Amino acid sequence: MLIGANYSYIVQRESHSMSKQPTQYETTFVVNAAFDDNQIDAVIEKMKDVITKNGGEIRDLAKWGRKRFAYPIKKKNNGFYVVCEFSAPGEVIAKLERHYQLDESIIRYLTIALDKKALQSRIKPSDLLKAATPEAPLPAAAPAAATAEPAAASAPKPDAAVKS
Repeated sequence: MLIGANYSYIVQRESHSMSKQPTQYETTFVVNAAFDDNQIDAVIEKMKDVITKNGGEIRDLAKWGRKRFAYPIKKKNNGFYVVCEFSAPGEVIAKLERHYQLDESIIRYLTIALDKKALQSRIKPSDLLKAATPEAPLPAAAPAAATAEPAAASAPKPDAAVKS
């Protein structure tokens, strides 16, 4: 009887761990910048397929574009950065990183698990990219500039005080 009770406890515990929600991950990888845009898009699509075919769901994808490295990596000075946020079961990470290792067009990669506190206080990579572009004015900077101009116009000129 004691063995049967332990067995049912183990089965219940395994079924409870199987119903766990998928973990949130963020992966950043660098593609060889010598490729043209169509080839880079093909590499990104392969990465997306690896995630979705293994039970993952992509939440956000941001193409940061071509950037210069601080130091040469694999005899390259530039790379095309891609940041992807997704939710997936844990076994997907091993398959994804194996894909990164086998793909010669991917220079570097990093995948991290996001905890709940980080998810609550973070900005999406695509929103961060939009804020960094010069075309998108920051909403907080516009009112400060508008209030600074009237104050400058009402201030007395130092030349007027010297002439009197």
